[in-house]
Amino acid sequence: MSNQTQPVATIRGLAEVVLNCHDLAVMVTFYRDLLGLTVISPPERKNPIFLQAGESGEGLPSLLVLVQMQGELEPFVKPRTLHHLALTIPAESFDATMTALTGRGFTVRTGQHPVIPSRTMYIDDPEGNEVELIAPA
Repeated sequence: MSNQTQPVATIRGLAEVVLNCHDLAVMVTFYRDLLGLTVISPPERKNPIFLQAGESGEGLPSLLVLVQMQGELEPFVKPRTLHHLALTIPAESFDATMTALTGRGFTVRTGQHPVIPSRTMYIDDPEGNEVELIAPA
C-alpha cells in the first residue's frame, strides 16, 4: 500500500458499521489515508477508533468503528459474517478513483447493483473485508 496521503475517494455516506481488526493501525491507515475517512476519536482513545464517513442525517455523523481484537487470534476466514461494506462516492470521481486504486496495486472488481442504477467497484481492505465504492449512474 502506498504512503501517499491523498485519498482516492470522497465518501458521502455510511450507516455505522463496526469491524473487528487484527491490526488496528493498518486498518486505520487504509480507511483514513486511502479512502479519506476522518478519525474523530480523541487522541487518547486507542481502541476502538471512530472514523466519520459523511453525515447520516439529523446532524449526526456516519461512523465506521474499528475495534482491535485482543490476544493471539487466527486470521479471518471466508465466509465472513460481513458480506461487504458499501461507501458512496461522487459519480464524477468514479473513473479517477478506479484508476488511482489500480495504480496503487489494488485489484479492482466491478459489478452491477441489482436494484439501484449505479456504478460499483470493489476492493479488499487489509483484513480481507470487501469494500464497495458505489456512485450514481
